[in-house]
Amino acid sequence: MKIGNSPESGAPAKAEQRPAARKPESTATTDAARPAAAAPAPSAQVAISSAAKLAASAAGSDDGSFDAAKVDRIAKAISEGKFTVNANAIADKLVANAQELLSARANKH
Repeated sequence: MKIGNSPESGAPAKAEQRPAARKPESTATTDAARPAAAAPAPSAQVAISSAAKLAASAAGSDDGSFDAAKVDRIAKAISEGKFTVNANAIADKLVANAQELLSARANKH
């Protein structure tokens, strides 16, 4: 039974009429109207170490490992339903990676 319907009446009850909600102002309007002095002060200072900077620059370098043609071939195979997953290869790689991480961790202690 729907709310507002009486089981005795044959016709459903009319829904209440609500006034239309006012649309919120766009954020651009409210941000522009807000004074610049109202911005909160920074709560913490952050410094990036030289090792982090080095890692970030190495991660951003283009070493040619991205193969767009291979990505296109795989995407086409997936869309055609011809892509197959080799579960054994994935399992082997996961085990190898886990062993590598565990041995690296053991060497640190």
